[in-house]
Formats: sequence, C-alpha cells, structure tokens
Amino acid sequence: MLRNPELMRRNMREIALAMEGADADLIENFLYSLFTPSEADEMAKRWALVKRLAEGKPQRKVAEELGLSLCKITRGSRELKKEGAAFRILLDRLRDKTDKNLQDQGDWGED
Repeated sequence: MLRNPELMRRNMREIALAMEGADADLIENFLYSLFTPSEADEMAKRWALVKRLAEGKPQRKVAEELGLSLCKITRGSRELKKEGAAFRILLDRLRDKTDKNLQDQGDWGED
C-alpha cells in the first residue's frame, strides 16, 4: 500500500486539533471507535513499551513481556531518547496528572 505523506500529515493534524482540550473519556472513546480491536491492542502495547523503557527496563525484557519485536522496542527507545521527544513529554504529563490526583485524594503518603 502506498503512503500519502500529505494526506497523513493533514489528517493527523486535524485529529490532534479535534482532540485538543477534550477530556480523557472522549479521547478514549474516539480511539476505540477509530481503531479495530487488534489496532487498539497494538497501540496499547506500544504505549506500554514506552512506559517500561522510561522506567529503565531492558529492551529484551520489554519485548518478552509484551510479545513485541525488538525492532519495535528499539524504535520506541530511539524515539524516547530524542530531544523534545513527544513520548517523554506525554509521560511527564501523565506523571504530573497522576501525582496531582494522588495529592487531591489525600493519598500522597504524608505522615
């Protein structure tokens, strides 16, 4: 299948703009509507691999745990290491939101 870079770029930008400011439930529903179950599974595994790599887990261990090829793991690792990596930015945002939710719930672990 031939790729159309202009179509991909334009439509990915439109999706990003449409999702901007949307709540997590709407985005989750949209993603499940957009992807087949196997595509959603693949996407979830790729996010899981990025999280595990960011935690410092070895690439081979991540590949084994998630049943992914080392090629996909290596790509994720390479993307995570890039300056201004979107993966790193989103992982940090998720961590900040998780930390804030824990603080708001009083579960922060203060003694």
